[in-house]
Amino acid sequence: MVTVVFLGKLADLAGAPSLQLPAPLGWEGLKAALPPAVAEALADPRNRVAVNGALIADKPGLQAAAGDEIALLPPVSGG
Repeated sequence: MVTVVFLGKLADLAGAPSLQLPAPLGWEGLKAALPPAVAEALADPRNRVAVNGALIADKPGLQAAAGDEIALLPPVSGG
């Protein structure tokens, strides 16, 4: 299984802090398995993706194997 962790606003959209999905998992499979509101939010290039703690620049090239963790990070706002 792959653990998908939602942070910030994305956790609110997902309705849960995390989700378990079957491995292997690529970008299109990830988007298809997510709640529609989260999948739609990922179209915003300001949302970042990390696999096992390392940010990835090429979202479509995402490949996650069993035991991996994907973190979905919204843009950080400050004040």
